[in-house]
Amino acid sequence: MSAWLPTAPCTPDACVEAPGRTAAVPRAVLRLTAVLLLLLAGIALTPFAGRIPASLVRRWCRWIVRAAGVRVRITGAAAPTGGLLVVANHISWLDIPLLAAVRPARMLAKTEVRHWPVAGALAARGGTLFIDRDRLRALPDTVARIAGALREGAAVAAFPEGSTWCGRAQGTFRRAVFQAALDAGVPVQPVRIGYRLSGGRATTAPAYVGDDTLLASLWRVATARGLIAEVEVGDLLPPGAGPDRRTLARAAQPPDTTAPAWTHTVLVA
Repeated sequence: MSAWLPTAPCTPDACVEAPGRTAAVPRAVLRLTAVLLLLLAGIALTPFAGRIPASLVRRWCRWIVRAAGVRVRITGAAAPTGGLLVVANHISWLDIPLLAAVRPARMLAKTEVRHWPVAGALAARGGTLFIDRDRLRALPDTVARIAGALREGAAVAAFPEGSTWCGRAQGTFRRAVFQAALDAGVPVQPVRIGYRLSGGRATTAPAYVGDDTLLASLWRVATARGLIAEVEVGDLLPPGAGPDRRTLARAAQPPDTTAPAWTHTVLVA
């Protein structure tokens, strides 16, 4: 097995709970339609991406999540400009627009994402760095490409667990992507993502794990009521915060996603 191909023990049957109170089918269909229209609008505007203000991109990403019926809370300091590696735990497909709402960035994604309907085309045209996780020999070249993008002043967003987890548990951050930040001499912005219901209870309903299908996960999110995405932006890790990639990965690893941590003021509600 490739060192870039970690797996999580989470499965839809064992880990993913029903959303509890559900929205009516017509409302769920309207939500998915709104998400699709926003994604299509994003694809249409990608040729002009360089001229679109970052603030508008962040707003558009929040609109995608809100269109799916999910409220968004982002806490912590704003991410800086310039070359930056943004890293987060990975639970759901919702994590991608949520990270972009913190700081628009070039995503690091597995090659399979390129073939997703609509979202795959948007990812490819948006400058996503695709990784062939089955080829260990390609890893040094991947790290070099990430470092090159960071040196050019781009932000790169990654999920170093290498696999989605349900949210009740999480994986260990893999170290390779942090080598790119060290090579480029840029800071690392750790982010923690979690999902709760309006009553405050953590939920795994938005998780996209194991052999779950994207359509099934989309439908769970669209039919859920009172779903809240919580995004906590941790303290920035400046260049040289860790002497090696192992230390840097440990420093960026978020606490247990079901426990409160990283207390900050609310930026977006």
